[in-house]
Amino acid sequence: MRNIFPHMKIREIQPADNELLAVVIRKVLVEMGVPKQGTAYADKELDAMYLAYDQPQSVYYVVADAQNKVVGGAGIAPLKDGNPKVCELQKMYFLPATRGLGLGDQMIEKCLAFAKQQGFEQCYIETMPNMLAAQKLYVKKGFEYIDHPMGNTGHCNCPVWLLKKL
Repeated sequence: MRNIFPHMKIREIQPADNELLAVVIRKVLVEMGVPKQGTAYADKELDAMYLAYDQPQSVYYVVADAQNKVVGGAGIAPLKDGNPKVCELQKMYFLPATRGLGLGDQMIEKCLAFAKQQGFEQCYIETMPNMLAAQKLYVKKGFEYIDHPMGNTGHCNCPVWLLKKL
């Protein structure tokens, strides 16, 4: 996939990204008014994302600027305690200055291509009701709303669920 933002680079997470990525994700979650419990904010792996995604059928991509500073990211992993043919698009967040540039679209494409390579048949997403721009992008990419959560993500405060056939 061609990078349409030459000053931005999408690459796999590296151990050195852990600290800044945790700051980026928490900053976005606070900005969005997300509860600190029952959401990604409380996830144990948030401070060790490299290790969390250094697992079978898992990957986390970061978006880095020209100075290699992490400004966002997204990952794919098997849906916890779910059907083994279902993956989850996880922790897709971008700092405000990078939103609206099409990076989310490019990131979803990269994540879904990985998911297909791993043999997943469906991709699940959880999000918040006020994250309307993200929901609009998910629907544009072929995700459909469902009326129940899937798996055991621990995100009891994320009441919007979407699913896409791969």
